[in-house]
Amino acid sequence: MNYITTTELRTKSKKLVETLKSGGNLKLIHRSKVIGKIEPTQEARPLTENDIKELKKAAKKLNLPKLSYIERERRYRKHLEEKYGK
Repeated sequence: MNYITTTELRTKSKKLVETLKSGGNLKLIHRSKVIGKIEPTQEARPLTENDIKELKKAAKKLNLPKLSYIERERRYRKHLEEKYGK
């Protein structure tokens, strides 16, 4: 599969996903014109110890308050009530 039309994006999505997972790329066709290229994203590299240390440093700089599960639940419920009502 070297190309895919905009209509086939809906009807043949499983085939598209399989192609991308296997590392293939496709050209996207719209109204008989190639308008783009679909290619898989690059694999995420695993976190190293240095990455974790930097992340912890950044989190410490934010100085966020520690919340218990009960407090998180209370704040979330309040948010939902404000957004959607009771």
